[in-house]
Amino acid sequence: MAVLPLIIEPDPLLHEVSQPIEEITPEIRKLAQNMLDTMYANQGIGLAAIQVGVKKRMIVVDVDWPSPRYEDDGREAAPEAKPVIMINPEIIRASEETKPYNEGCLSFPDQYSEVIRPAAITLRYMDLEGKEQTLEADSLLAVCVQHEIDHINGIVFTDHVSKLKREMIIKKLKKLKKIGTVPPIHHEEPVPR
Repeated sequence: MAVLPLIIEPDPLLHEVSQPIEEITPEIRKLAQNMLDTMYANQGIGLAAIQVGVKKRMIVVDVDWPSPRYEDDGREAAPEAKPVIMINPEIIRASEETKPYNEGCLSFPDQYSEVIRPAAITLRYMDLEGKEQTLEADSLLAVCVQHEIDHINGIVFTDHVSKLKREMIIKKLKKLKKIGTVPPIHHEEPVPR
C-alpha cells in the first residue's frame, strides 16, 4: 500500500467535521490500509482520515505495537501489531472519572501537552466488514480513541489546553513550516502487518 502525506497544523482542514461513511467500498478498504501504513511509518498509535486529507469518519488505532515514541510510558507492547479500524465511531458512554495524559499528534510534530479526558469510554463503530462493534476502552486506548474521534469532529488536542499554550504550539509549527522542516519525517523502519 502507501504512506500518505500528513496534514500539519496550522491547516483549516484539521478543523473541519468529517462526513459519515455510507458504504464500505474498495476505496475505503484501501484508505484504511494506507492510513495504517502512514500511522506505523510515522511511529503513531492513532490516525484519523482527516489527517491525510480525507474528510471521512474513519480512524485507525494500535496502542499495542512497540512504537519507539512510546517506549517510556510503562506499558507492555505486544510482539506484533494489533490494529483496529473504526468507521463512524461514536462515544456512547464516558466515565465521570478523568485522567491527564501528555498527548502528542502526528499533525503537530514534536509538540506535546497535558490533556484531561474521561478515564474510560464505551464506543460504537462499524468494522471493515460492515458489522457494528462495541468497545470498552480505558488507559492509553481510551485517550487515543478520544483524540482521534476529536479529529473527525474538527477538534485538535490543542483545543483542550490553555490559549497561551495553544498559541505557543501554533507559533512553533508556523515557524517550522516557514523554514521547511515540516512535514514530519517518514521513518524507514518496517511497517507492521
